[in-house]
Amino acid sequence: MMQDISILVEKARIAQRQWAKLTYSKRAGYIKKVKRILAEKRDEIIEMIQHENGKLAVDALAAELVPAIMAVPYYIKQGRRLCKPHTLGGGNILLFFKTAVMTYEPWGVIGIISPWNYPFSIPFSEVIMALLAGNAVILKTAALTPGSGRVIAKILEAVNLPEGLFANVEIPGKEAGGAFISGGIDKLFFTGSTAVGKKLMALAAERLLPVTLELGGADAAIICKDADIDRAASGIIWGAFSNVGQSCGGVQRVLVHKDRYNEFIKIIKEKVEALRPGNDVSCDLGRLVSISRKEEVRKQVNECLAKGAEIAAQSGAFTDSDGKAAGTLNDGSLYFPAIVLTGIKAGMPVFDEEVFGPVIGVLPFNDDADAINLANASPYALSGSVWTRNRKQAEKMAALIHAGSVMINDHLMSHGLAQTPWGGYGASGIGKTHGESGFREMLKSKVIIGDILPGAKRQPWWQPYSQKLYNGLIALSDVLNAPPFKRIAALPALAGFFLLAWKKNGDKK
Repeated sequence: MMQDISILVEKARIAQRQWAKLTYSKRAGYIKKVKRILAEKRDEIIEMIQHENGKLAVDALAAELVPAIMAVPYYIKQGRRLCKPHTLGGGNILLFFKTAVMTYEPWGVIGIISPWNYPFSIPFSEVIMALLAGNAVILKTAALTPGSGRVIAKILEAVNLPEGLFANVEIPGKEAGGAFISGGIDKLFFTGSTAVGKKLMALAAERLLPVTLELGGADAAIICKDADIDRAASGIIWGAFSNVGQSCGGVQRVLVHKDRYNEFIKIIKEKVEALRPGNDVSCDLGRLVSISRKEEVRKQVNECLAKGAEIAAQSGAFTDSDGKAAGTLNDGSLYFPAIVLTGIKAGMPVFDEEVFGPVIGVLPFNDDADAINLANASPYALSGSVWTRNRKQAEKMAALIHAGSVMINDHLMSHGLAQTPWGGYGASGIGKTHGESGFREMLKSKVIIGDILPGAKRQPWWQPYSQKLYNGLIALSDVLNAPPFKRIAALPALAGFFLLAWKKNGDKK
């Protein structure tokens, strides 16, 4: 399989060299056609996501297809500017004769390994950015959701990209990282678990291969004393239970001001118990992606309960098409109830780990400092939220939360905004996807430094060294950083220093 990847990479490299030579407008011309094809394949994409992932149609449309449609024109427009060279402003007037221009060029062949939880929207945006930036792409979608890779391949085939520029591969997940890295890609983008991300980073280190890793999360939502509790409860439910909680940027830890805690628990209990599991457009909770995922979430919930947590709210079960009960903790279906835990503390999975399912833990806080400490008491730093009527207070608290993105009176939706960077730090990964930052991840940067000193034979700081050169450097430092009277006194020596530029190398200093 590694040999197969190597062959694909070599074909992609040949195509990429010609692709990168095209003007940006010509590359964008291919990608403009993608938006029309997305519209044509809308129903096919929604059905494919539902079938493979278990996502509800509303979630597939709102969190997968619509963001993809919005991303295409945004990246086409912004990419033109982001690929262009631009002049850097001068650092100091004394070096006015030095110019600096930042230039950008594609990496070459980009490898993308994407997850099953947002199987279409995550790889789609990365592929579009990579191509616009002038790269070739080798894509590997998750084994549980191969249809997304196939649909993306169909879309790009329909716009008649150069042969070999894009390839979709289907290989076991355990082999993918090693195959991509050994196969000769120039940069790797991976979205998945923190554990796998660490392994890929170690493999990439052997080649010093650059990586962008979007990993796990255990987001905190802070509900302040003045928050609209009803809105906050509704927003927490969406941020925690859409996609059945299988979102790295979903709500997991809910921190509520002690004076509003009981009120919040009462309201969220009513709302959670009213959630409707099933698989049609009027349902609120879909199914998990696999039995193994359900077993893992159930194990984490049971561990929390064994350590003293309690279930404060739980969505109800329903009868599936086979007449069997579904949507409970212990049934054999892929449905899992939305669960609200109270009495949580450090040492429980819902507090310390990523629970990739419809489970949240709620705990009270005393004041803002306490809330920030609790929010930051996690190895993950992906996203978070603050819920309050006080905009200035929200911005102040958002600045103190350790996370790559913080939303005010909302959660989870940041990934759907093409213009916002996505990614965290700590156990949540390295680098960014989406927005200007994500687009620039697809480009290597280079600075070109010019010299506009007319008639100069040399730079004043070149060899041969001399006392005059040393005195000139002392004068330079004084002009830059000494009291005013010393700066004036240093000007003659500084002038002599710069005059060295017009002396030939053999001239006496």
